[in-house]
Amino acid sequence: MASGEPDAAIACFRNAIEQQPDCFEAYTNLGILLQQRGSLAQAEAAFRLSLAIRPSPETLSNLADLFARSGRFDESEILYRQSLALDPKPATYSNYGALLACLKRDKEAETCFRTSLELAPDNPNTRFNFAYLLLAQGRFSEGWENLEARHPGKINVPELPFPRWEGEALEGKSLLVWPEFGFGDEIQFCRYLPLLKEAGASRIALACREELETLFETLEGADEVWPVKKGLPDEPFDFWTMPLSIPHHLRTGIESIPAEIPYLFAAPERIEKWQGSMPDEGKMHVGLVWKGNPLHENDARRSLSSLSMLSPLWDVENVAFVSLQKGDGENEAKHFFLPLTHLGSEIKDFADSAAILSMLDLVISVDTSIAHLAGAIGKPCWVMLPQFKTDWRWLKDRDDSPWYPTMRLFRQGKDGDWESVILKIRDALQAIPAR
Repeated sequence: MASGEPDAAIACFRNAIEQQPDCFEAYTNLGILLQQRGSLAQAEAAFRLSLAIRPSPETLSNLADLFARSGRFDESEILYRQSLALDPKPATYSNYGALLACLKRDKEAETCFRTSLELAPDNPNTRFNFAYLLLAQGRFSEGWENLEARHPGKINVPELPFPRWEGEALEGKSLLVWPEFGFGDEIQFCRYLPLLKEAGASRIALACREELETLFETLEGADEVWPVKKGLPDEPFDFWTMPLSIPHHLRTGIESIPAEIPYLFAAPERIEKWQGSMPDEGKMHVGLVWKGNPLHENDARRSLSSLSMLSPLWDVENVAFVSLQKGDGENEAKHFFLPLTHLGSEIKDFADSAAILSMLDLVISVDTSIAHLAGAIGKPCWVMLPQFKTDWRWLKDRDDSPWYPTMRLFRQGKDGDWESVILKIRDALQAIPAR
């Protein structure tokens, strides 16, 4: 199990159970592996068999984690409380706090996180979970500080032969910015490069995934855009940093978010490439993205199950819809029965996406990278947000975003209720005079 051989480990635990049916540890470890594999019903059964033999706090916490991930929140909370009553472990407080944060019970969640940190002050998972709660509340100073606990090794940062930037003076210094998390994070936080230049950095190389390379060449402040597939640049740097560390070192507050847009641009040659693919003139052009990356931990809640859920929008007159959907959802767009110009399958990179967006009047999207791109190029964008695990960057109870001035947020009132969100968007679309 520890060496990453789950199939062999499962076989060993099953063998142990055959030889010693009351070995509760074997059932618990088997449950952990089955949960990692996605066999949730089997994992639950294994945890329950373990608890029937001995109600250990670890197994109670593991089953609580499984219920939390499965949306069985009431059951999860009961088990977390039972586990803490037996053994108040800092990891259990942290996981319970994460559940409470997702349920919008912020004060209780903060109490759990602070209790966890009192017991284990340097626990990176607790600080990471706590950071998301604080950032969502706009408490940026403490939030950025706790976010620094995320471990570079978990974000696929290579061993770099120069030190990580910890806020030292940048006058005359060179800096490599290495990507982390998703495309949306890279697009959102590349805005900081001009500020690093203003702080005196003499040379900045922005490393990125190849899908962003051409787009990022339009960014002010990047002396070099370096695709990570090339490995490390040959020339040394004085420092390296990750994008989400920059606002911490520059002390970004809710009132000092750098929100001058656009900071990314569509290349003229890409606009020319796509002009002939756009719908006829005379109608309002609205881009649609209804699914995000299926590997995202909250994608089942942040994405729509199908394009047909947007059907109330088809009743709005004088609107031509354009699909920018990539990956999951592409096939549905290709065979959709209503007139829809589907361009997503032909998009090669984000420079293509930026060119298409630049020719639209409005973008309607779930919380995914295209929404960030629309905001970064200054395109009006309406973002549909889930009620459960709403991302921290959209803050609390706002219908606007200080990160993107052209953005409007449409939030679920209750978990899973996309219908009311889409009806509000339909009404807002009908109310636009320029249609």
